[in-house]
Amino acid sequence: MRQFFKYVLATLVGLVAFCFLGFVLLAAIIGAASTADRKVIAANSVLELKLNEPLSERGRDSKFNFFGGNNSSTGLVSLKQAIRRAKTDGDIKGILLNLDIVQGGMASMEEVRNELLNFKKSGKFIVAYHEVCSEKAFYLSSVANEIYLHPQGTLEFNGLSTEVLFYKRLFDKAGIEPYIFRVGSFKSAVEPFFRENFSDSARYQTVSFLNAINNHMIGQVAATRGIAPARLKVISDSMLVHNAPDALRLKMVTKLGYFDEVQDYMRGKLGLSSKKKPNLVSLHDYFDEDKADENEGKTSGNRIAVIYAEGDIVTGKGSDDNIGSDKFAEAIRKARLDDKVKAVVLRINSPGGSALASDIIYREVLLTKKVKPIIASMSDVAASGGYYIAMACDTIVAHPNSITGSIGVFGVLPNIQPMLANKLGITVDRVTTGKFSDLPTITRPLSDFEKRTLQHEVDHIYADFTTKAALGRHMPVARLRRLASGRVWSGVEAKNNGLVDVLGDYTDAVKIAAARAHIKADDFRVQRLPRRKTELERLLNMFGASDDEEAQTKALQTQLGPLYPAYAQYQQLMHMRGVQARLPYEFDLQ
Repeated sequence: MRQFFKYVLATLVGLVAFCFLGFVLLAAIIGAASTADRKVIAANSVLELKLNEPLSERGRDSKFNFFGGNNSSTGLVSLKQAIRRAKTDGDIKGILLNLDIVQGGMASMEEVRNELLNFKKSGKFIVAYHEVCSEKAFYLSSVANEIYLHPQGTLEFNGLSTEVLFYKRLFDKAGIEPYIFRVGSFKSAVEPFFRENFSDSARYQTVSFLNAINNHMIGQVAATRGIAPARLKVISDSMLVHNAPDALRLKMVTKLGYFDEVQDYMRGKLGLSSKKKPNLVSLHDYFDEDKADENEGKTSGNRIAVIYAEGDIVTGKGSDDNIGSDKFAEAIRKARLDDKVKAVVLRINSPGGSALASDIIYREVLLTKKVKPIIASMSDVAASGGYYIAMACDTIVAHPNSITGSIGVFGVLPNIQPMLANKLGITVDRVTTGKFSDLPTITRPLSDFEKRTLQHEVDHIYADFTTKAALGRHMPVARLRRLASGRVWSGVEAKNNGLVDVLGDYTDAVKIAAARAHIKADDFRVQRLPRRKTELERLLNMFGASDDEEAQTKALQTQLGPLYPAYAQYQQLMHMRGVQARLPYEFDLQ
């Protein structure tokens, strides 16, 4: 017995010691991460932008990547702030764009590109270096004074494309029968569930907005590279750029060279000797994402609240990666009731989602509009539910490359009875108090009456959506519905059709908000909403929150790799609740 107690005591002491040491280690890690100062920027430096992390509206500078995975992302607004700061920073003499594959939407690309053009007005240089240059990377580097491409490198300039996965055959094999309820000939979000390819209307709208975005990009590149748009169109459509010599011959780049030659160019610009290495400063060292302040040094009591709505629109609280109706309604309400907040900017980057959740947020926008200006700023995507939450704003600002519209709704109800019975050998029986007590159900076929009932509900929500959209756009409902039917538009097309008011970016939206609130451009601070998880909260999730949605998603992405999009689409179908106002497909422009 004495021996038993000795082992028990030793175990308890060991556990206490382990917990204590773990706590000390955790505290040390958090302390080091929170108190570490940014690198002191030396004089005569060059800001190096690699942009090898995903570009999002609000970036995440994760300090705990050594625990596995990489949750970091670069914030669009913060990146623009860094470039803007570098323009007037006496220690920064130029920018190096060291780019390969850039992850971000076309609207985001142009916002960064415009900031780079603004930087050049200072007289400082921009030099670009590529080993492999994607279309989006070239779009950014086309503003540079000099563009270097590795002699064995490649440059992509063959137009934009998007591809969609269709799951009809998969569902047929699995024994899943999706019931589809939708309004609008262009509302093609559900086509992957019952088709094997694009419908004619879906292909028509995709060709239309994709060409609009591509033509805008070609026009912008033509202006900075001094090549006629018609010539660039031929180069793109005929894919005349096959290798580095082609890129040089066609004047897409200015030089073929290695990175040491880029360093020689920077030495010349910095006035350094051949033995002196140019001092390159990374974005991470130059700008702290977690401490970003768009109005650094200003002490004004006026506020413009910027509410970032990024991701799918869902009911409930949601997470940092989507738009939860409860959380965002609360954020808008907080801005409305705060007397220091003089105007609100609703920054939207969303393909839509739940129609119910969208309407909850719409209501708060409508109430805010009655007491203070609220401006919508569309980023890469603000479509369907994303347009729903924008349409009540005083002014809608869209980028020429924004994807918007898709005013339409749909519902999907899968019948998995064939899969259960034929694939798994599972049968289902039920007892009900009424004929339709189990509706909605996914374990039996629907009757014709039930199908008509569900379609009627979708029709009702579409009528409500389009009526509210017409009210917000000050146009007859009949005209609005001709522009609706689920059709997707580029920002330029939407502006021409009256669905948005102004073509511009985030900065333009903030300026409009300040003007509408009658406050000077230098007499306000930006308040970012809603609140996001701190580094400590995210770290604790990694240790203790095994059910944390974000952690599970990251793990699945790592395990499934290229198969993850198909899994995500299947999960999306199985977890859709209620009628959806969602963009057709998941567009990834390449």
